[in-house]
Order: sequence, then structure tokens, then C-alpha cells
Amino acid sequence: MNEVRYAGFWIRFFASFLDTLFLALPVGILIYFLSDGNWFDFSQFQQNISYAMSGNAEKALANQPPKSLKWELLFEVSVLLVTLIFWRKWQGATPGKKFFHVKIVDAKTFKDIDNKQAITRSLGYIASTLILLMGFFMVAFRDDKRGLHDLLAGTAVIYDS
Repeated sequence: MNEVRYAGFWIRFFASFLDTLFLALPVGILIYFLSDGNWFDFSQFQQNISYAMSGNAEKALANQPPKSLKWELLFEVSVLLVTLIFWRKWQGATPGKKFFHVKIVDAKTFKDIDNKQAITRSLGYIASTLILLMGFFMVAFRDDKRGLHDLLAGTAVIYDS
């Protein structure tokens, strides 16, 4: 294999942003309509944005829209399954990663990840998020550009040669 080039923080950030637009957002819209609007109160969400834009963040935070746990779980599981499908079909890439020519690989062999690694990595996002996003920011400071979720799953994100 040629010299491995690890994908850094910003390229991964923008790839994740595209994945949110092309994977999570369509799934979210579908779940919202399947729930007949019961997943969350969109009007309350709009009201909170108005409060925040007018400088009343305290009121916006105090009035969080109620969410249905059933529909939230369906959304989270659906996004996970769609992501896993892309990882398997596109050898460790999602639409965002494909666009930026990066992919997720096993950190030791640089070969495709297996299902266990894919699921562990996805669940590792929770840990990376819960510690004030530090699990993601690790990518910016490590030579191998691995975040907490990568370390937990034994994965790395590299440029696709």
C-alpha cells in the first residue's frame, strides 16, 4: 500500500456535514411525516429559534419541545442502518466521505471495516459527544487523526487512493 494519508479534522467535519444533509435529514423528514408530526413539536422549535434570535436564550432553553422517545429511537436506528449500508456498499464511505475521497478503514490493516467495528464506531459517537465533543476534537491533535470513536472501534479515516 502507498503511504497512508490520514484525513484531518476539517475534511471529516465537512464530510459529516454533507452526510447530515444527504442521510440524516431525509431520514428525519421521513420519520417526522411517519409520526404524523408527533416526533417533536416543530412549532415550538420555531418559537425557540425566535426567542434565541431576539437574545432571549434563557426562554428558548426553558421551553424545549417535547419529543417522542419511540420516534427518536426509530430515527437514531434508521440513521445507523442507512450509514451501515453505505459503509458496506462503498467500502467504508458515506456520501460525504465519498465526495471528499476519504474512507473508514481498520486502523491496523487499512482494509474494510467489519460490522462489529461499524457498530462500535457508531456507538462511539455517543461517547465522543458526551465529553463535550472532545472525542471529535482529538482528531485535530493526534498524528493518526483518530477520534475517540475510532480508538474504540479500531478504525481510522484515510484518503482513498
